[in-house]
Amino acid sequence: MRKNGKGITEEKAKRIAVGATVAGVLLIIFLVIIMIVQFVSMGVKSAQNRELEERIADVQRRIDEGEKDLEWYQSGEGLYYLARRMGKK
Repeated sequence: MRKNGKGITEEKAKRIAVGATVAGVLLIIFLVIIMIVQFVSMGVKSAQNRELEERIADVQRRIDEGEKDLEWYQSGEGLYYLARRMGKK
């Protein structure tokens, strides 16, 4: 290698190689951190989706049970029960 200042000396080449290696390692670490954050975010969203699906199923079950109760209260026997409960004769 030349040492007259116009070319790349061996020391400069080593510094460039070390700098490129450090930059590459930092880039890989940064990308791994981003991947971990994304996986955690996906796990949280998945748990929220499961919870919401459970709530939807519970509300749907309550609606179905409520419709059965509504049908009974609209029948003659149900109306009689409600009237007696409200003090009607």
